[in-house]
Order: sequence, then structure tokens, then C-alpha cells
Amino acid sequence: MATKIRLARHGRKRRPFYHVVVADSRAPRDGRYIEKIGTYDPNTNPATIELKFDRALYWLQVGAQPTETATRILSYRGVLLKKHLLEGVKKGAFDEAAAEAKFEAWMKEKNAKIQAKIQKLAQDGNIAAKARLEAEAKVRAAKEEVIAKKKAELAAAEAAKKAEEEAAAAPAEEVAAPVAETEAPVAE
Repeated sequence: MATKIRLARHGRKRRPFYHVVVADSRAPRDGRYIEKIGTYDPNTNPATIELKFDRALYWLQVGAQPTETATRILSYRGVLLKKHLLEGVKKGAFDEAAAEAKFEAWMKEKNAKIQAKIQKLAQDGNIAAKARLEAEAKVRAAKEEVIAKKKAELAAAEAAKKAEEEAAAAPAEEVAAPVAETEAPVAE
């Protein structure tokens, strides 16, 4: 039986989520499988990969053939490197301790790169958020200036209107008062 390490698609429309499975090569993509060895979520940045390292290594050693995408996932997690180093130990190129030291050094470097990417993405997100806040503050300040100008214009217009009303009322009283004085002597 020819076995393959491949992805089985799950998740909803436009939000894929994959199971990394070992299946008979004749089985359908999302159909029957022998063993689930991990998950892969491409929706996150960086992509989330959970893998049963020892089971993936076992299946590679007994002859399971990974698909292209599964090969990239296994390589990203170091399973293919570990298999390569173990084959070198079998051939006598170096001993198991040296192979383990090489693998640990590679894993340390890989984890450092992943953490650096996560930190860079977080930092970029913070910078973008600060820029958006500053832009919003500028827009808000501009709107407040426009509102303040309109309020000042309205206040000035109301003050002018009151002054006109007072000016119109004051001469009417002055005109009415002399008329009353002129009428009073005529009446006597």
C-alpha cells in the first residue's frame, strides 16, 4: 500500500484549516486516512503548524511520500532535516550525538527567526496603530477648528443682531419720549 503524507481540508468557505494526515494514496483528499499527525492553519501570520514530530518522522522512515505542501510543512518543522541526519548516522558519516547537536542548533536558529518575525509583525502593527491614531487626532483637531469658527461666527451674528435690536429699540424710545412731552403742553 502506497502511503502519502498530505493535507485534508477542513474549515469553512474562504477560511481553510488543514489536518496533516497519513493516507492511502488512492483515498480521496478529505476521505479516509490512516493517522492524523498534525494541523496547519494558514489564516494566521505566521501560519500555525502543530505536528506530532515523532509520528511524522516514523512515517517518513517507513516510506510515506509527502506531497509538495506537506514537504514544505515538514521541512519548516525540521522533520526532513532530522530524517536526513539519522540517515547520515546510519551510513556512518557522523555519530548520533553530532547529529543531535546539529539538529538542536538548527532548531534554536529556526525558533529565533520565528520569534523575530512575530515581534516584527507586532511592532509593525503598533506603529500602524499609532499612525492611525495620529491621523485621527489631526482630523478631529481640524473638525474642532471648523466647529469653533462656526460657533464664533454664530456668536458674532447673534451679538450683532442684539446690538441692532437694542439700537432700534433705543431711538424708538427717544422718539416716543419727546412726542409725549410735546403732547403734554398742548393738552394744558
